[in-house]
Order: sequence, then structure tokens, then C-alpha cells
Amino acid sequence: MAHPSEVTPETHARRASSFGAQAAAYAAERPGYPEAAVRWVLEPVSGRSPLRVLDLGAGTGKLTASLLRTGAEVVAVEPDSGMLAELRRALPGVRALAGSAERIPLADGSVDAIVVGQAMHWFDLDRAVPEMSRVLTPGGVVGGLWNREDDDVPWVRGYQEIARGWAAVRRRESVAELDLGPRFPTLEQETFRHVQRRTADSLAATLGTHSHVLVMPEEERAALLDRVLEYLRATPETAGEFDLPLVTLTVRAVRA
Repeated sequence: MAHPSEVTPETHARRASSFGAQAAAYAAERPGYPEAAVRWVLEPVSGRSPLRVLDLGAGTGKLTASLLRTGAEVVAVEPDSGMLAELRRALPGVRALAGSAERIPLADGSVDAIVVGQAMHWFDLDRAVPEMSRVLTPGGVVGGLWNREDDDVPWVRGYQEIARGWAAVRRRESVAELDLGPRFPTLEQETFRHVQRRTADSLAATLGTHSHVLVMPEEERAALLDRVLEYLRATPETAGEFDLPLVTLTVRAVRA
């Protein structure tokens, strides 16, 4: 697997656009987000009524569903046609639009919050930040959420060494380094713990929806998933059904 410094713009683009072909698997296998994390992101604008929220880079609607449970008015924007079709199938009552962070198909000042689940690291922030600022109301908030396995747990570290190597560490570094510029001067961070019920097979299926696996040659991908299954089935904590411990890395910033 390539080291982060070796990931070219072309590889980054391939990975960013790799999810659509596996949209149904993504919807079935990826974890959702803890309610406390979603409410924390929205807290700076929680007194607004109606509260208008954009789920940007909405994927198959994992975060959209959580936002709806807060009572907010939600619009979803997603660039990948396969992911967007899955979102519309799962949440037919949601306004779901084709678009991207760099070209948001909404009017100026039309939302109070922009929330991004598992996607902000794919944005071209030089172009996306002005767009996000444009569609936000004064004092509106931008939030980002990233789920990762809790590698404080020994068996999780063993799994990650096989499944991702540097990739999981790099994700944490990229969140810590996030800079949204003077439009969003104060970036707050918080973490929230939760779990997802898994089996060896379903956790391997989850791994199969991650971009670094999706772009692998088929033989290499199959070999990786076989190694993961062998490890999980041989590890006492994961031989049957188990709780996968997760940490949601969460950031928010209020528009200046």
C-alpha cells in the first residue's frame, strides 16, 4: 500500500469517485453517527426555527437520516449518481440534489448549517470554503464528522494493521490539520464514542466499501479481505457477533 506522500492527485481522484459502484453495500455496512455528535455540531444554531441544514457530500444518506431525527429541514447534496440514487431510494421524502462542495446548487444564505459526514477530506477546500460561506446564513455553522475504529482497543489495532496500515492514522492527522481559513476562524473539536454490531463477515464487508480497497486490483482486494477474515475469526473477541468500538471525530466552525 502506498505511503501518504506517494498518493498522487490522480489516485486521490480515483478514490474519491470510487464509492458509487458499491453504493448499496456502503448503505448496508457503514456505521451511522451518534446523536450526541450531530447535536453538538448543530448547537450554535439550535435555537433557529425552522433550522435549515445542508448535508453536503451526503453519500447514501447515513448522516441525512440522523439530521432528520433532530427535526431540522434537511437538503442533501451529493456528486456521485450511484450514491445519490441510493439516498433517494432510502429517503424518498428528502430533497436530494446533484452537486458538489465546490458547486453547491443552493441560493445565497439559504441554510443555517452545513454538515459533512466522512467526506470533507475529499473537498477542494480552496473552492469549497467560499461556496459553503456563500450558502450559509450569518452566524451559520459548518461541521464535519468522521467515524473511525477505536484503536485504543488491542484487537482493533491488530485489525487496522492488516486492513489499513497508515490510512487510519492519516485520517486523524488530516482532521487535526484542517483549516477553513478566515471565513471560519475558530475550529472546535470533540470526540464521541459509540459501537456498531458486527461479525467477521460484516466487518470485512465494511472494509470493502473503503476507497483504498475499492481501487485495488481484484486479486489484491480479495487477498486483503481474506487476511482480515482470517484474523477476525481467529481472534476471541471477534469470532462471533461483537461490538465494533468507534470514535466519531467531530469539528465545527461558525461563519464569521
